[in-house]
Amino acid sequence: MAPKKAASKASKEVDEQLARYRAMRDFTMTAEPSGEDDASSGSGHGDSLPFVIQKHAATRLHYDFRLGWRGVLKSWAVTKGPSYYPGDKRLAVEVEDHPIAYGGFEGTIPKGQYGGGTVMVWDQGTWEPLVDVDEGLRTGKLSFTLHGKKLKGNWALVRMGRRTSKDRPNWLLIKEHDKYAHGVDAEPVTEAHPNSAITGRTMDQIAAAGDHVWGAEE
Repeated sequence: MAPKKAASKASKEVDEQLARYRAMRDFTMTAEPSGEDDASSGSGHGDSLPFVIQKHAATRLHYDFRLGWRGVLKSWAVTKGPSYYPGDKRLAVEVEDHPIAYGGFEGTIPKGQYGGGTVMVWDQGTWEPLVDVDEGLRTGKLSFTLHGKKLKGNWALVRMGRRTSKDRPNWLLIKEHDKYAHGVDAEPVTEAHPNSAITGRTMDQIAAAGDHVWGAEE
């Protein structure tokens, strides 16, 4: 395929994946990225795939777990955050794809906007798939290695029940047994390392500043 046609196809695929994300936001009101420039990020098959976890105080506090793939961030909302203890199977609700640029966003989403509240870049780094990613997303079993500032080692996302087009599928985020796994009595990583991976700020400090920053991804 000619380079121009390939770029055009990649851009169209990104636009299709981000259609729901864009429809849910007013970009004249929020500093969140629209993803208009994300076509240049390619298909997501490079040697370095980004991942980010954003601590998000919206209606309730949760952690947005995002894996870069095919030009977007595939995203799940993890209510209690990730756990290094393999016995903890953390609920991860699949949500809309986000722009790659969203991985560096830390700041405040205005009240009245979708997801209004404080956003922290809690962790970021790269990830390596251990299975065929498209097949894993389709069948509901995705295994991967994380190379983050806080999260490392092998993890899995496992979908619960059958996928339907009318709801947001529930998955489980699970730490696999390896040298990084913690025991049941270990301090939760979310409590041991609560602050931003890019600015060192607390949630209260981010909220009080009322600004937004863009942290460089690894």
